Amino acid sequence: MWIRMPKVHKIKKSLTPQISCLTNESCKELDFLPDKLRAKLLPFQKDGIAFALRRDGRCMVADEMGLGKTIQAIAIAYFYKEEWPLLIVVPSSLRYPWTEEIEKWIPELGPEGISVIQNKTDVGRISTSKVTVLGYGLLTKDAETLIDALNNQKFKVVIVDESHYMKSRNATRSTILLPIVQKAKRAILLTGTPALGRPEELFMQIEALFPQKFGTWTEYAKRYCNAHIRFFGKRPQWDCRGASNLNELHQLLSDIMIRRLKTDVLTQLPPKVRQRIPFDIPSAAAKELNTSFEEWEKLIRAPNAGATETVMGLITRLFKQTAIAKAGAVKDYIKMMLQNDSLKFLVFAHHLSMLQACTEAVIENKARYIRIDGSVPSSERIHLVNQFQKDPDTRVAILSIQAAGQGLTFTAATHVVFAELYWDPGHIKQAEDRAHRIGQCTSVNIHYLVANGTLDTLMWGMLNRKTQVTGSTLNGRKEQLQAEEGDKEKWDFLQFAEAWTPNESCEDLRNEILFTHVRLYDRFFSFFIF
Repeated sequence: MWIRMPKVHKIKKSLTPQISCLTNESCKELDFLPDKLRAKLLPFQKDGIAFALRRDGRCMVADEMGLGKTIQAIAIAYFYKEEWPLLIVVPSSLRYPWTEEIEKWIPELGPEGISVIQNKTDVGRISTSKVTVLGYGLLTKDAETLIDALNNQKFKVVIVDESHYMKSRNATRSTILLPIVQKAKRAILLTGTPALGRPEELFMQIEALFPQKFGTWTEYAKRYCNAHIRFFGKRPQWDCRGASNLNELHQLLSDIMIRRLKTDVLTQLPPKVRQRIPFDIPSAAAKELNTSFEEWEKLIRAPNAGATETVMGLITRLFKQTAIAKAGAVKDYIKMMLQNDSLKFLVFAHHLSMLQACTEAVIENKARYIRIDGSVPSSERIHLVNQFQKDPDTRVAILSIQAAGQGLTFTAATHVVFAELYWDPGHIKQAEDRAHRIGQCTSVNIHYLVANGTLDTLMWGMLNRKTQVTGSTLNGRKEQLQAEEGDKEKWDFLQFAEAWTPNESCEDLRNEILFTHVRLYDRFFSFFIF
């Protein structure tokens, strides 16, 4: 049975211009701010505040990571303080950093005026606090008490940080947040990566700010997501993971979104220098990977009814096998970097097995380090960040791409090492910019360790295809993850790395990264859509 989609109506293009510079009148608009806050703002940040105020406090601030979106949002919300209570929705790990920033820039508020929600029944202070800080992780189906309290409070001013967390139309947190943001009189969405990889990820954010401004979901999907029928086995479904009419979408977004890149507004910020470090893996590990690739190839050549789910499982297995296969070389690379006594650097990984290997390398070299992964409580992460930033003897930060790839500042680092790749350029760039941001005084060298003959090779190509799409959509130009191949003589030693085996505890499925069916499905089609 074929699924019908309604006819798409042409969407009228907005004629409202985007503010490009701040006038003297705009400067006067900022007289309402506390002196300390106003003095801290850079000119382009004042532009961002003026942009929001001229749109009655409903817009998206999509500046590139590291340009100070938090301070802009606090200033915008402060303008509307007579309309508070204010709700701030953030990734759970950023609740305390946000609280620190609010207390820093609005000292008149004081800790007693801020309520940080700890759990799904911690609703007592919502009705009496001027500011409520809430983590996405609490927005679940079984949080009826919390959801009722949020709806009853009728927040008139809402800030949604890392608003790309709303990218999925069917996710529970999206469906809970959507009416709260829509009903608020003022709503500021913050994200450095509005779309992590595809235009479909923008729709819910647009819908939260301005319902049906770009048409219904059906209209939007056909116009900008290249929506078309695709067969999954014998079952036809609409596939909306593509991209189309990106120049038009970029122009429409400029009416509701302000976005600046570091290259445009921070001309004195030292550059970001990417290098790709390709290397061969041990033959034993290559044999295991080759077996998985052969299974994948057979399934693609002769698909059966359950081929899609089987391939999704294979890709997950290959991702994990790639981490273990390259872990020995990654350890050697970290040890090589530690030979430079003055170097402070970040190491990003995804799997617990790789995080374990990186930790072993640092311990074996007797270097002081911090580690932030999903097991570290949110309240402790800011203390670990401060340790890395202020203690010259803390040389390495071992970080989970998902747990520590956003919202934290590591400008004490001059190098960033990616022990593993990830599925979309949004997460990769977020992680890069933990070091490359306001406050960085030197160039940031970023090293991608890419294992030949593994899933890395496919993922690198996929990341560049997605970067072209998001670049056209958000920045109005095609972009690439530019990374020159590094000096072979410097990393030739990696080919002699020994195979590495994880501890049994690292294989515990309860602790390993598990993918839901939807996420597996998304990873699978990442390789074939663009």
